[in-house]
Amino acid sequence: MRWPAAIVFCLAPGLAGAAPTLALPETATRTVQDIEKMGSYELPVGPWRSGKIETETVEGEVTQTAWRVRETGLTTMALLAPLRDQLAAEGFSVIYECETDVCGGFDFRFATDVLPEPEMHVDLGDFRFLSARRDTGDAAADYVSLLVSRSSDSGYVQMTRIGTAINEPIIEARISPEAIDDAVRSSVSLSESLDLSGSVVLDDLSFPTGSVELGAGDYASLSELSDYLKAHPDRKVALVGHTDAEGSLEANIVLSRSRAQSVRNRLISDFGVNPGQVSADGVGFLSPRASNLTAEGRTENRRVEVMITSTR
Repeated sequence: MRWPAAIVFCLAPGLAGAAPTLALPETATRTVQDIEKMGSYELPVGPWRSGKIETETVEGEVTQTAWRVRETGLTTMALLAPLRDQLAAEGFSVIYECETDVCGGFDFRFATDVLPEPEMHVDLGDFRFLSARRDTGDAAADYVSLLVSRSSDSGYVQMTRIGTAINEPIIEARISPEAIDDAVRSSVSLSESLDLSGSVVLDDLSFPTGSVELGAGDYASLSELSDYLKAHPDRKVALVGHTDAEGSLEANIVLSRSRAQSVRNRLISDFGVNPGQVSADGVGFLSPRASNLTAEGRTENRRVEVMITSTR
């Protein structure tokens, strides 16, 4: 997904050279903000378990802000990933992160301090939470929690900040859509991308010129895919080969299928993947992701991608 220009929200403008803390599309509008000059907050640092959420009591200025992002098809991972990346860039360390069921589902949601509807909407079947801490060198530390969810036509973000009082708790600026795309790509793992979009291009694979056999080497994408399949033994994936548009369709389908099969063989022989979880096929040049009129586009079109084929 490509967002238009975005708004950046900085938590601590006094930190020289700090990266933005929150970046949201320009379609984001602040729906509510509540500031308690001095208070305490039960910050979730674990899931709902044994009738309660594991929390840490933190004190300071408590600021809660919610935004609505009017975008259809916006996933909670696409919302959270760049925000998490920017928190890390500002020196925050994640204390706890979870998604719906891992958090504790219904129980976690209703035991957590959430701003009211309609300013902040939480889908009980699709939300993500994160809490983080940054040491400031003083006695007090800064704490942040993020809760993201969505409806059929919008995404929702709630930020809770607890720390020393600052004059401007939120500063708005601009960031390019390319920067947000980069943040999403760098923050989301292969397994998260598979769950998010259903398919992932294995960009680090290399085939020697004129060969259908995968080149020697340790491929991070295959290691991650192996871990994913072993962690989800009930899921199946297909490896799909793609080519550029040079040559006949029949020849390119054979080439693309052979390369996908080579990747499957490597997963089975070197990574111990269950053969029943992986199939291989090829579609030649029928599904380009770039123009075949340029050398760069043809290079981008020569690829193997993995897609989930099971529904369990």
